[in-house]
Amino acid sequence: MEKTSVQKLAGVLKLLVTITFICNLVALFLVPGCSRLRSLDELVEGVLYFSNESSLAVTARMVGYFVSAWQEVWLFGGPYAAVLTSFLLFCGVCTAVILWQARRVLNTILAGNTFTFENAANMRRAAVCCFLISAAALGRTVWGLCFYRSLMPLLTYNALFVPIFLMAGLLCMVMSALFRQAAELKAENDLTI
Repeated sequence: MEKTSVQKLAGVLKLLVTITFICNLVALFLVPGCSRLRSLDELVEGVLYFSNESSLAVTARMVGYFVSAWQEVWLFGGPYAAVLTSFLLFCGVCTAVILWQARRVLNTILAGNTFTFENAANMRRAAVCCFLISAAALGRTVWGLCFYRSLMPLLTYNALFVPIFLMAGLLCMVMSALFRQAAELKAENDLTI
């Protein structure tokens, strides 16, 4: 049986979502090391300083830096680094769950069985993760307002995450309701035939 244009598009989207999911998992490993840095110059001058070393030695030093950052960011990084790391790790895990749910929905589209209760549940899980990211961004924005005693945290990406992920969560809830309604109609239609 030949694939429809929707299934071909779903195949491409599944590939892109899978690549994004893998990159997300790699980025999760790098979060503590990046939040420990004060600037990119610190990384380039400290870890990536080439001198006469081989690329293998530089790679080993870089991996060592990011591995040691998992412990050092909590012990010596201070409150800012700990809050930033916690926030980014939490959002990264939620994003990984959202991407995994998208893969599951695309799998059903590729199988030709789109309107199922399983897709409704997948979209509901994605909505919950969006709401969690929005709540974490709101919490970090409030923390920033209290920590810095300034209005500057309202001009950061954290404040922007609140409405964006709130809207994404609402959109996922609407999609969940649509999938559930379509699955119910399909079940009724199958019973009448």
